[in-house]
Amino acid sequence: MGRTALALSTEEWRAYHPGLQPDESAARVRWEKAWKVAQMAAQLLRERFGATRVVAFGSLTHRAWFTSWSDIDLAAWGIPPDTFYRAVALVTGLSPEFEVDLVAVEDCRAALQQVIAREGIEL
Repeated sequence: MGRTALALSTEEWRAYHPGLQPDESAARVRWEKAWKVAQMAAQLLRERFGATRVVAFGSLTHRAWFTSWSDIDLAAWGIPPDTFYRAVALVTGLSPEFEVDLVAVEDCRAALQQVIAREGIEL
């Protein structure tokens, strides 16, 4: 069984940094790979599902926020509702290394639309 935070010693607390990656070069390589997967997903969404626009958002768009646990968040416009879940299946299967989350902007909450508009990067 794992230990709780209360069971950690002072030295263990000082060494604990869940958001930091020990090897910055490995972190950068992973981030660059994630961008390649996102670009591939955008191209496939446009070609196979008629997406009129695809935008990356979330931790992928902020290098400092991107960790070894980060996923790829994509927003798409123009994918017909009857093919949206096939599009989701396609992009989630692109890479075993990354979880890819796809949202249809037309159907998501206004707060998420604002985040996408503010932070998103066109692919």
